[in-house]
Amino acid sequence: MTYPIYIAAALAEIAGCFAFWAWWRLDKSPLWLVPGLASLIAFAWLLALVESDAAGRAYAAYGGIYIAASLGWLWLAEGVRPDRWDLVGAAICIFGASVILLAPRGA
Repeated sequence: MTYPIYIAAALAEIAGCFAFWAWWRLDKSPLWLVPGLASLIAFAWLLALVESDAAGRAYAAYGGIYIAASLGWLWLAEGVRPDRWDLVGAAICIFGASVILLAPRGA
């Protein structure tokens, strides 16, 4: 369940941050901050659900998923298609996150 939780957390974080971006940079209503804050709270809660013996390791692995999800947001929400270098970079990040998540750990 770790990958689905990370994907949901990434979407919540990106949506929450975008709400602030919309208010601050796109001159949207301050009411955008209400769902933005709720989304950021959901992000923190979801990330805390990840099974890990150390928060830092969970956050590090999440970073790779966040990068890939950000490129999905770029394409779907902002209408900018990621180029091949974006996709190669995201693949490298997901590979790195998978190494962190799936590596055998000694007791």
